Amino acid sequence: MADEVFGMVAKKKLKVKRLPNFKGELPQYQSPLASGFDVRAQLEQTLTLYPGERAMIPSGLSFEIPPGFEIQARPRSGLAAKQGVTVLNTPGTIDADYRGEVKMIVINLGQEPVEVKDQDRIAQLVLAPVYQADFEVVDELSSTERGAGGFGSTGVAQRPNP
Repeated sequence: MADEVFGMVAKKKLKVKRLPNFKGELPQYQSPLASGFDVRAQLEQTLTLYPGERAMIPSGLSFEIPPGFEIQARPRSGLAAKQGVTVLNTPGTIDADYRGEVKMIVINLGQEPVEVKDQDRIAQLVLAPVYQADFEVVDELSSTERGAGGFGSTGVAQRPNP
């Protein structure tokens, strides 16, 4: 699984299996420097998502993710902005040892019902490196200016003057 570099983008081999319910073309990047590749809904019939409703939408694909990597499922920005449909557990994690079908958990946060049709691009997947923590128990942590300050502790963002 050698890495290759084309232009400014590093590429990693990713094995993909088309499952019996898969139709159409393999996922693809929509621009040369895109970080995510779009996956399409594999549906027998149109699915109507009502406001507040969620569904698991099959991709018809499974992956052999290289050790040290994961795939993250993320919303497509246009679908989220225009129709209020997003991936519920963003980013959804597909671990390197999972070999089942990748399904997207989507929710309609909009005000109107949304139809999801077979072959609609429903989410994007990103191949990302993973580091596992090597835990070290200590009595003290290094100090920082923020310290233990939690939510809102760094202040409120100020609007720029026009």
